[in-house]
Amino acid sequence: MNRINRLFSHADKKLLSVYFCAGYPTADSTAGIIRALENRGIDLIEIGIPFSDPMADGEVIQHAATQALRNGMSLKRLFGQLSDIRKTVEIPLILMGYLNPVLRFGFENFCRKCVECGIDGCIIPDLPFQEYQQHYRSIAERYGLKVIMLITPETSDERIRLIDSNTDGFIYMVSSSATTGAQQDFDARKQDYFRRIDAMRLRNPRMIGFGISNRATLQAAYDHASGAIIGSKFVSLLGETNTPEQAIERLLETLEK
Repeated sequence: MNRINRLFSHADKKLLSVYFCAGYPTADSTAGIIRALENRGIDLIEIGIPFSDPMADGEVIQHAATQALRNGMSLKRLFGQLSDIRKTVEIPLILMGYLNPVLRFGFENFCRKCVECGIDGCIIPDLPFQEYQQHYRSIAERYGLKVIMLITPETSDERIRLIDSNTDGFIYMVSSSATTGAQQDFDARKQDYFRRIDAMRLRNPRMIGFGISNRATLQAAYDHASGAIIGSKFVSLLGETNTPEQAIERLLETLEK
């Protein structure tokens, strides 16, 4: 069983997934951040592939991606850094990045390298669902790589059900139609959206991301999904602290406030 499926099938608690951008704050920090996150009890890790035009990301992750590219990070280099990661890390790992670098690398080659490195899934925000169905699904399934799809408050019920019935792993539930970035709370409109998706009783588990940075937003995600995804807050802490261990401790302290 894929590690993602295993995680959700055996989870008896609300899950916490953390995103960081490979190559930030330093070119060789990727493996150390992954190990530190697992050691501190994080359930799932999303490893960002830096790209020069990250359209769904806010200022914090844009800055990290720019710095990572300046540090010489590339998809090829990232796979090299991940080649031995499964010798020490057991939790699910997901690559998150935009379609352009993946296509330049070659989609099937990308899937092959993911499997060789022990990557369990990928999130490609700008990959249209129809394109995935027509051109990429068969390749990803051949390699057992879970392609995680995103939904937003503007996604129709029909499209959500189509995604739910044609994907496996979990659904990335974007909290709002905005870029990534910390928020103090989720307003009534977002709460209505969460309740609407709850009522659909989807087959796949859901993780809520974008804007989670404190106890209130974390609890809202826990109330309406299997767990929460945190990105910008952790990325900013990586830039403010001296070690990933310190960044994680600061993050967990913030989530308790």
